Amino acid sequence: MATPASAPDDLSAESIGHRRWRYIARLLWVIVGVAGIGIGAGTLRSIGAGVDPYTAANIGISAALGLDLGTYQLLSNLVLFVPMLIWGRRYIGVGSIVNMVFAGFAVQFASDLIAAVLPAFVPTWLRLALFLAGILVFCLGASLYMTAALGTAPYDALAPMIVDGTRAPYRAVRVGQDVFFLVLALVFHGAVGFGTVVTAFFTGPLIEFFNGRVSTPLLRHDLEARTPRQRRTRTAPDHL
Repeated sequence: MATPASAPDDLSAESIGHRRWRYIARLLWVIVGVAGIGIGAGTLRSIGAGVDPYTAANIGISAALGLDLGTYQLLSNLVLFVPMLIWGRRYIGVGSIVNMVFAGFAVQFASDLIAAVLPAFVPTWLRLALFLAGILVFCLGASLYMTAALGTAPYDALAPMIVDGTRAPYRAVRVGQDVFFLVLALVFHGAVGFGTVVTAFFTGPLIEFFNGRVSTPLLRHDLEARTPRQRRTRTAPDHL
């Protein structure tokens, strides 16, 4: 009698252990994704091609304040995290913290490392190759971080929170948000260039391609193992 009674407990423990490892796997993919975002943006910065509007604004403002990018971006994210605590708790997850803390430092580290090994004169073909590589890695990183569904970065949560409160079209709100930070980047002489325009307005289809062909198949079993509570954590793509 004792042996059959213990079977459900063993099964429950096995299920909990399985879900725990699947959660850890998703967290690891978030870390890989944030690293990819940093490497991609760092590559674009190192060749002077311009980075996404938020990072571009942070580069300009941090230089004006005499701070390094990683430190200022962390402080900026902490400020943007306050509205999330008030109006956007559904978007908060461990992935939010990982992106908030490490993305700026990843961009800084990658750009410094790549700039240190580049020749003084970068030929056009190499600049073009690095630009394409930077865009691809940036989009793949963004895809992995978002698909893991472990929360949204404070900057990425701004538009969804506004949409939740106003029912305004998500794309219009997000474009307005990016334009605002693009203006900030121009005012503070941030890293604005062709890459800024591309990352802000034209990377969506490429991220969606990686979602369908890479990230979703890669994380399918990890996502299926989510608990009902974990499924309540929302990300920006939920509004698309």
